[in-house]
Amino acid sequence: DALAQAFAAMGFKNVRTLLASGNVLFEAPAGSREKLAGKISGKLAGTFGHEMHTILRTMPELRRLADAQPFGGIKVTPRTRLFVTFLPDRPRSTLKIPYTSPDGSFCILCRSGRELCSVLTLGPQWAKNLRQMDILEKEFGKRVTTRSWNTVVRILRAGS
Repeated sequence: DALAQAFAAMGFKNVRTLLASGNVLFEAPAGSREKLAGKISGKLAGTFGHEMHTILRTMPELRRLADAQPFGGIKVTPRTRLFVTFLPDRPRSTLKIPYTSPDGSFCILCRSGRELCSVLTLGPQWAKNLRQMDILEKEFGKRVTTRSWNTVVRILRAGS
């Protein structure tokens, strides 16, 4: 509720939060994405007492990503996790994509503009597997945010 209230206090319309992971749907006047992200980050830091990086995507951008079907060729099993990592800017990494971790449990399939689509296959030591995703922060910086593909789909449904 506090997150939605902070967005409403900034004058945004139709503010809704989705899940408990910082996903906020809202309407804002057209303008600079950088200025808008800065305004939001500043307000959230003042409200919650610590810096919060803000990465913005429009519904059309998310729809284009979904329409591209980045996970179309992946066989999903109970051990498969599909992720989208949102980058604040176009990446400067020299990591060759597609990238597969040495143990084969983590693969960055593709990059679409400022998004990376990856697959994690959980093994017997699943907590160790999740550390494979540290490559994302190492290669693309700490100002990234990752969401499960299911969350992206839910955001799209909520925004329709």
